[in-house]
Amino acid sequence: MGQLKLTRSRRYVILMTLAAAVPAIAGDGTAMRLERAAAVLHSMTEPAHAIKPEHLAGADCIVVMPGFKIRAAVVGVGYGRGYMSCRKGDGWSAPAAMVLEGGSVGLQIGGESIDIVILTMNKGCRWKLWEERFALGSEASAAWGNGKSAHEDPNAEFLFYGITKGVFGGFGLDGAALKRDASGNQALYGKDMTTYEVIDQTADTPEIASRFIAALPQE
Repeated sequence: MGQLKLTRSRRYVILMTLAAAVPAIAGDGTAMRLERAAAVLHSMTEPAHAIKPEHLAGADCIVVMPGFKIRAAVVGVGYGRGYMSCRKGDGWSAPAAMVLEGGSVGLQIGGESIDIVILTMNKGCRWKLWEERFALGSEASAAWGNGKSAHEDPNAEFLFYGITKGVFGGFGLDGAALKRDASGNQALYGKDMTTYEVIDQTADTPEIASRFIAALPQE
């Protein structure tokens, strides 16, 4: 009996140590969301898939929203949580947690969710993303990157890409807003941080986000 109590005690100590090491990340789905975001980037940047290498090479910031979902109660209105990273020196910044919500999504290729990638194509755009709530749908210089509209407008500041059920296709972000995910940053960094503080100041990339950062273009 004494040996059994000792074993249980050791197990308890191990479990408590692990829980303390990842206080919020497992509980709010951060780890899974980061893994899915990395998988979306790998999928969309494979040869013959949506995002062209020259678009990636020219991107200043990349936003990934895995599983952007249509709200059942409001047809055409969506909600998603994901991450953004911007170029910093020779690499990429730590990821800032972001929320994308609203908009007339209009999934033309079917399905109840869509994986979305947004590229900003010049450094001046990142200041718009520091706002607490940036209305993407009101941005005139945006193009749907999956279609020829991106090629027709070489000066587009934002390019949108989407895939659902393994197929790239049309969707709209009219009325959609991108904003800071305060609870997401809290889970990653242990404190509330603004998008600017994460991207342009001293935030280090947490180990749990390393695969997401590694999935970003490395050239």
